[in-house]
Amino acid sequence: MSIIVQKYGGSSVADADKIRNVARRAIRSKEAGNDVVVVVSAMGKTTDQLIALAHQITDQPIPRELDSLLSTGEIVTSTLLSMALRSMGHEAVSLTGAQAGIRTDSTYTKARIKGINPKRILKELEEGKIVVVAGFQGLTDDLDVTTLGRGGSDTTAVALAIALKAKQCDIYTDVDGVYTADPRIVPNARKLDEIGYEEMLEMASVGSKVMHNRAVELGWVYHMPILVASSFNDNPGTLIHGGASMEIRNKVTGIAHDLNVAKVSILGIPDKPGIASAIFEALADAGISVDTIVQNASTDRIADLTFTVARGEVKKAMEVLKPVIKSIGARDCVSDATLGKVSIVGAGMQTGPGYAARMFKALSERGINIEMITTSEIRITCIIEGSRVPEAVKALHDAFELEAG
Repeated sequence: MSIIVQKYGGSSVADADKIRNVARRAIRSKEAGNDVVVVVSAMGKTTDQLIALAHQITDQPIPRELDSLLSTGEIVTSTLLSMALRSMGHEAVSLTGAQAGIRTDSTYTKARIKGINPKRILKELEEGKIVVVAGFQGLTDDLDVTTLGRGGSDTTAVALAIALKAKQCDIYTDVDGVYTADPRIVPNARKLDEIGYEEMLEMASVGSKVMHNRAVELGWVYHMPILVASSFNDNPGTLIHGGASMEIRNKVTGIAHDLNVAKVSILGIPDKPGIASAIFEALADAGISVDTIVQNASTDRIADLTFTVARGEVKKAMEVLKPVIKSIGARDCVSDATLGKVSIVGAGMQTGPGYAARMFKALSERGINIEMITTSEIRITCIIEGSRVPEAVKALHDAFELEAG
């Protein structure tokens, strides 16, 4: 029999009725002749509630203990789903990430999967059971529980599908698939039947919340097809795979946006070797990820350097940089946590001119100022005022006529 891995997000398992609905869907796949492994997230907003609870105890929860706490959310869901499956007459077993053989490094709250030993899962499947795995978590070599970061259940599911040599990984959520833009902002956004790994990775990296970027990257590296679909209906979803069309009429595939953006500017930096290294090594050592980086041309060997971080990390970044600013002789360091970013993404952009001009014109016509610009071969991203992001998404969707397909 073929193995199918299904993952259900928090909104799909938010209460008992929704958990029973997931059980029925898993049973349907089992009765179609498949071995079924289900990966689940925590119910609804459980993870946020656990984080808030931890912060009621202490302003700075110890990462190791926080991971142990947060992992319980997925364990609750997996056990309840297993109970639901058994109550419907199907053998099932729930497994924690550790029991499922998921081994990680020891980077608490942002752990990376080092490997998976699927022996226990395969044993349970051979006994005819539906296996329910708690997503988002694993175990270090020292037997400590870790979590994989927000959205980590997607990564768990794709990694398990690869380890089990499944035919594909199905990601079920509260949307029908991947759209040309967020349909809550652009009502006429169009659902894509398929999208290439590279385009999906870019969209996930710059704000699309449908799939976690690490999960897409894993799928791409190991050629694992990923289906994104709704858990609330049977509408066809979006298949993420490597078989992109050879020629694409509209070479922009979609518009992604992200409001989790803050800008840090270091002013009056001496223009000499080693300065950038000192700044970004300090941030890296503190576990702070940096996105867009812009340095202006120096005047009298003095320059300004600006970069973006997640809004939740800007305060920490400013603290980390205080001694660095003093040591390098910079004049000042300022931040702005009111920004957002909007991106156009499309593999076809590599072979055609004019996309940047069209994007900038669409924003200019609506009086939207561009703070920073960053690009890849298949993406152009503009950092803009956060309050203007929804307007920018609509403007770009119209400018590139994405509703037409």
